[in-house]
Amino acid sequence: MKANNMKKIITFIVIVCVMFMSTSCLAARWLGNQYDYAANKIDEATLYKLKKEVEDTCRAMVASYTSDKLVYFQYQVSENKNEREWAEQAKMRANKTASTYNNYILKNDYVWSDNIPEDIDSCLPYLD
Repeated sequence: MKANNMKKIITFIVIVCVMFMSTSCLAARWLGNQYDYAANKIDEATLYKLKKEVEDTCRAMVASYTSDKLVYFQYQVSENKNEREWAEQAKMRANKTASTYNNYILKNDYVWSDNIPEDIDSCLPYLD
C-alpha cells in the first residue's frame, strides 16, 4: 500500500510541477507580448512624429523656394535696377534653400522607405 501511495504522491507532484511550469510559461509569454506591444506603440508614435516633422520641414522649404523663384522670374528682366537686385537676392535665397533641401532629403530619405509623398519633391533644381 505504501508503494501505491508513493506513486500517487509522485504523480500529484509531477502534475503540480507541470501545471506550474505551463502557467509560468504562459505568464512569461504574456509579459513578453505586453513588452512588445508597448515597444511597438512607442516606435510607431516616434516614427509618426519624425515623419510629420520631416514632411513639414520639407513643405516649408518648398514653399520658401517657390516664393523666391516666383520673385526671381517676375523681376529678373525688369528695367528697374532695384527690382533686378530683388531678383538676384531671391535667386540666391532660392538656390540656398534648394541646397539645404536637397541635403535634408538625402539625410532623411529613410523616413519614407522609398515612398515619398507626392507633394514632396525628391530634389529642387538650382536657378541659373
